[in-house]
Parts: sequence; C-alpha cells; structure tokens
Amino acid sequence: MEETKAEVVEYKNILAKIDASGIQSNVSIKLTQFGLDIDPELTYRNARAVVEEAARRGNFVRVDMEGSNVTQVTIDIFKRLRSEFGVEHVGIVLQSYLRRTYDDVKELLKIPARIRICKGAYNEGPDAAFPDKKDVDDNYVRVMKLLLSSGTYHGIATHDPRMIEATIDYAQKESIGKDAFEFQMLYGVRRDLQEQLARDGYKMRVYVPYGKHWYPYFMRRLAERPANIWFIVKNMFKG
Repeated sequence: MEETKAEVVEYKNILAKIDASGIQSNVSIKLTQFGLDIDPELTYRNARAVVEEAARRGNFVRVDMEGSNVTQVTIDIFKRLRSEFGVEHVGIVLQSYLRRTYDDVKELLKIPARIRICKGAYNEGPDAAFPDKKDVDDNYVRVMKLLLSSGTYHGIATHDPRMIEATIDYAQKESIGKDAFEFQMLYGVRRDLQEQLARDGYKMRVYVPYGKHWYPYFMRRLAERPANIWFIVKNMFKG
C-alpha cells in the first residue's frame, strides 16, 4: 500500500513538471500500479488523486488497459473518475484483440469518453481474444470508424501502416478533420513514420515509458507476448 502512495506522489510530481515546462503532454496510468491486486477501492482513491491533480492543472490522465482479467474493473473505475472529472480530464484505453471491445466502445461513447484504441499486447486465450491477426485488424478498423465518427477526440495508437492508411482513408472519406483525432506511437519505434505524419499535418503523440522501473516494464511486456520482440526489433530498424 505504501508503494502505491509513492506512485501517486511521482505522478503528481511529473504533472507539476509538465505544467512548468509548458510541453503539450499528459500521463497514462496502469491501475495495478495503484493497488488493483490489493483493493479496487484503494486503487480508485489513488487514481482519483492523480486525476484531481491533472484537472487542477488543466491536464489529462489516460487509464491504461491491462490483461482481460482486469478489463471490467478498469472500466468500472474509469467510469467513476469520468463522472467526477469530465471528458477533458480522464480517458481510457481499449484493445482491439479482445472480443468484447467493440461493445465496450459503443457503451463508453454514450458517456462520452475519450478512448485510445490499440491492438493489445497481453497473451490472452481464444475465449477472450481473437487468435487470428486478421480478426484483430478488422476489429481495429471497425472500432476506429466508431471513434472517428463520434465527434469526440480520440487516440489511434498503432505502428501498422495498414491501420494508419485505413484511418486516413476513412477520415478523408467522411470529411473528418486532421485535428479531430491523433495518432499515437511508442518512443523510438518508427520515428520516420511519426515525423511523416506530423509533416502531413496530423497530430502525433509519442508514448514514453520512464522512471527507474522502465527496464522491468519493458521485459515484462516482451515476456507477456513474445511476438512483441520481433515487432520491436523490426520496427526500430525501420526508423
């Protein structure tokens, strides 16, 4: 429990530094950092303290998504935060490889909610997730279209050129402006593509894991889904 309190202090510190620097940046939180494996209510209180600080500073917190075993409780805690702090100060992440995601998106858009859609990186069974990459991609495009048509500002998180092309094509077809959404990518992965999208006038946000535990985080993500190793190596050499 003491470690979760230290996480809250760290996030408050980084929000203060973002505020002082004037950089256009926000933060993402994983609820397991704040005690989700201990007590959901403790987690809510810790997450609330961070969102409250962000709101006070006119900033934004994204509640990240983890394994499917905590998907529902993550959504439940997010909804509580969203009801208190509004769409401009807290958002959530959903993963296109989960079978439930399309329905989750439809429900969350009714609030509304700001959503980051990604493919997902955890090793899930076929009961929870699509085992076929084509189905994951198809679901990603379906969700992306829902998001872009909703009128709410969302994050399209992908390094896949096909998903990026599908997003651009749909936005152009539906006359959705370049400032109505943003692309999101990991720091150091396909920087060439990041810079090209920015030159083309699209909003581009770079996701940067940081802090003293960045290496265990990185290795854990690779261990969760070994296919990530090839993905990272291949795309780093592309730019």
